[in-house]
Amino acid sequence: MSQAGTEHGMSEASGASGAPGGSGAPGADDRLTSVLRPVRAGNGFEEALEQILQVVRLGLVPGGERLPAERELADRLGISRVTLREVLKVLQDQGLVESRRGRYGGTFVLPRPETPGEEELRRRLKDVDVEDTLRFREVLEVGAAGLCAAHGLGEEQADRLREALSRTHDAPLAEYRRLDTLLHLTLAELSGSPTLTAQYAAVRATVNDLLDCIPLLVRNLEHSQRQHTALVEAVIEGNAECAREIMREHCGGTAALLRGFLG
Repeated sequence: MSQAGTEHGMSEASGASGAPGGSGAPGADDRLTSVLRPVRAGNGFEEALEQILQVVRLGLVPGGERLPAERELADRLGISRVTLREVLKVLQDQGLVESRRGRYGGTFVLPRPETPGEEELRRRLKDVDVEDTLRFREVLEVGAAGLCAAHGLGEEQADRLREALSRTHDAPLAEYRRLDTLLHLTLAELSGSPTLTAQYAAVRATVNDLLDCIPLLVRNLEHSQRQHTALVEAVIEGNAECAREIMREHCGGTAALLRGFLG
């Protein structure tokens, strides 16, 4: 039997289909569905680690909040709880999560550290093709905005997008990047393409690693918020051309900031 098949079997045997457990963040269960999916044969541990790292790096479970219960995580990923515990041990060793015992225990995401700075940014850049990452992000973001506008959003979908936008307004600086990420991820989800959403989550995690190394600039955030508002309006109104152009400009702003700090 393949590793993936073995892992699935062990998860099912452990009764991993229990009720969602987890994080106290509103809508977190839906968000995790966009990132967490059954791993493929051969790389169960590695792929599970990659996906949970995305959850943490994207802020889908905020610092101080609890990850879903082991049973649910193992079920979502199609791995055994033994493998999952190995993954969580790696995250704990890296200072990203901590395990707490007792009635209200579980695995909790630790708050992100302060901005690492230019030296850390350059260290991270050694393993990242920045231009490729930024171009791919733009292709996905512009595509998602155009798809949402062209296909049209239902009333419930439009409300989801408005709510995600609303949460970014007047957000504390410490929370802004996480809420900004969730707004963009919402747009990707509403495109109707799970593949696009998964690819976007991956590239956004890489972009966030780079953005975490540069300061948050109030002026830039104000500009971004105006773009966000115009973008949401264009998408809801079904103006695909306008939505694509606003998103292209928005991505260009992020790219310019990164290039500026790297220059």
